[in-house]
Amino acid sequence: MLDLAPVTQSTWNPDSWKAKVDAQAIEYDDLEALEAVCTRLRQLPPLVTSWEIERLKRLLAEAQQGTRFLVQGGDCAETLADCRPTVIANKLKILLQMSLVMIHEGKIPVIRVGRLAGQYAKPRSKAVESREGVVYPSYFGDLVNRADFSQLGRRPDPENMVVAYSYAAMTLNFIRSLSAAGFADVHHPEYWELSFFRRASVDGSLREEYERTTRQLAEALRFMQALGESTVEELTKVDFYTSHEGLSLHYESAQTRQVPRRPGWYDLTTHFPWIGERTRALDGAHVEFFRGVENPVAIKIGPTVTADQVLHLLDTLNPKNELGKMALVSRMGAAKVGDVLPRLVDAVQRSAKPVLWVCDPMHGNTQTAPSGIKTRAFDDILREVELTFDVHEACGTRLGGVHFEMTGEDVTECVGGAAGITVGDLDRNYASACDPRLNYRQTLEMGFRIAKKLGAHNH
Repeated sequence: MLDLAPVTQSTWNPDSWKAKVDAQAIEYDDLEALEAVCTRLRQLPPLVTSWEIERLKRLLAEAQQGTRFLVQGGDCAETLADCRPTVIANKLKILLQMSLVMIHEGKIPVIRVGRLAGQYAKPRSKAVESREGVVYPSYFGDLVNRADFSQLGRRPDPENMVVAYSYAAMTLNFIRSLSAAGFADVHHPEYWELSFFRRASVDGSLREEYERTTRQLAEALRFMQALGESTVEELTKVDFYTSHEGLSLHYESAQTRQVPRRPGWYDLTTHFPWIGERTRALDGAHVEFFRGVENPVAIKIGPTVTADQVLHLLDTLNPKNELGKMALVSRMGAAKVGDVLPRLVDAVQRSAKPVLWVCDPMHGNTQTAPSGIKTRAFDDILREVELTFDVHEACGTRLGGVHFEMTGEDVTECVGGAAGITVGDLDRNYASACDPRLNYRQTLEMGFRIAKKLGAHNH
């Protein structure tokens, strides 16, 4: 039986996780090549900086106190093939659009975090996949192997970590270039419009509501400037942060280092890593690794988690109760959130541990269509978010953020919403490497619906 006592805070280093059980360990057949790749990664420049991480931590601390709201989203699993300017720009645009309507309706500043520039690894329920009697390793994301069902494609190749690092660097460079050029200027939200947003197929009321929101926000910004309440730079600046599941500890630890003039160790692959539902074992390798880094860390928690497990995870990962350090991302499913979440929220509230509560309404609502394709229903996703808001209100706490799998592309992976996608439409443009994502119309509609709920809870 798992000992639920907090892990003894023994000496930590970036490789101490290797003495623990890794629930999603990758079996590499060439350990010398693996070590050579990790050595190269340790010598390469970091993807993010410690001061960006500390800035995000301060913002998350404000969200814990109810003065900001987190909007986090992006691909289920990034692919190297999608490292293209239009794809990246569309991901950024839809995240900006979603956050804009939340700012307008919720009357609260938003923290924008993308699941990109590193979301190249995915946990799997089975280590191998069988097709017509042929068995190969499962596809664990482009950081590990390839989706191509062949012996060569499914072989875990450590060299993929260096390739993924390079693509993450290119993605970050493009995002930062766009931001520096004014792409995310909140005075001009029309810059964020997707090329297909004005197509006849887009619901007219949705388009009109977005356009009305952008006009009203621009007028409010001009009014604030006229009053001299803020400088132009302060009003136009949009901070954008990255996140991914810290699944491959070889990759994460190789980019974990100490920096000048700051104590502690930073995982410099991303600003905001998370521990998944499958790897949150208190005595496991992932908790051991992430207890030693200065980054803010999120934990995905599903319907099987107990209050004791949550409290012991918080004790282990944040023993000093540092503000802005921890987020709990509930992923219960619409049918279970009302029964499971209240006792967890109540236990954490009574413990007085600082936590940002975030809702991931995607993973608990996955279903299989008659064709065998995985999908999710828009109404189930929305219902879980709305119920989560209600749970927190009843408990006297606040939902501090949402976490979506979404894309700026015109995919047909989730059913329902104003997009009118049915089960029969799924094969039309199902492009996800793993799990179904909300498309751009569904994401924007979801943003409006959640923003109205957020506004009602803030008034």
